Amino acid sequence: IASTTVAAGSIAWYYHLYGPVAFAASPAEEGLHATQYPWVHQQWLKTFDHQALRRGFQVYREVCASCHSLSRIPYRTLVGAVLTVDEAKALAEENEYPGEPDEQGEIQMRPGKLADYIPDPYKNEEAARFANNGALPPDLSLIVKGRHGGCDYIFSLLTGYPEEPPAGAQVAPGMNFNPYFPGTGIGMARVLYDGLVEYEDGTPASTSQMAKDVVEFLNWAAEPEMDDRKKMGLKVLIVTSALWAVSVWVKRYKWAWLKSRKLAYDPPADSKVRR
Repeated sequence: IASTTVAAGSIAWYYHLYGPVAFAASPAEEGLHATQYPWVHQQWLKTFDHQALRRGFQVYREVCASCHSLSRIPYRTLVGAVLTVDEAKALAEENEYPGEPDEQGEIQMRPGKLADYIPDPYKNEEAARFANNGALPPDLSLIVKGRHGGCDYIFSLLTGYPEEPPAGAQVAPGMNFNPYFPGTGIGMARVLYDGLVEYEDGTPASTSQMAKDVVEFLNWAAEPEMDDRKKMGLKVLIVTSALWAVSVWVKRYKWAWLKSRKLAYDPPADSKVRR
């Protein structure tokens, strides 16, 4: 019984943490609801496609990084999942970070290390707004978990720009029409076009392929522990299932006499009732 309770509680807690719960932001009523796509990496027994993660990181670097930050991701987390150790070190060394002060107390800049975090494209929020007509590009580290619909919403948003706004649609100056964005007016213009990047593995860089790859990479950025969590969850299910089978056996053969026993009072034949 105890093992069964533990197994059921573990499944319920896992669903509560990683299931389709309410997210931080919800689309407006007039926003078009994102289509649900069969993301393979979200299945219980599937893992991230690391070739897709590598391609998605390339799309982020060449397309998204000019406006959007990835401030919660250090270079070391890219090792083994997206890049090799040498590639991650070389990428980190392309940027400079504040180092130790010299004898005069001046902060010296140093090349980046694996322990450093991916730098922001802007120095501060004001600079980001100034470069984007007052709009603040969101950080993409947790964007998949911070938007209702997750991967489906971001993929639909990236691929949902029409050639021309539909008849009757009112778009404010400096805004772009996207039916999946709340209010349908978004400051970000369409950024993905066929052939925009050249994948090193030869994969055709269509708009939908680039969107799919970068969305899967952003899902990894929000949950880099997903693969390990699934492995641990499978082990937990195996152990708890074995404990459940043992508990059934214990109940059947060790406690059956408590359930089936009968108690009867058989007084002696010569006994007399005393008043």
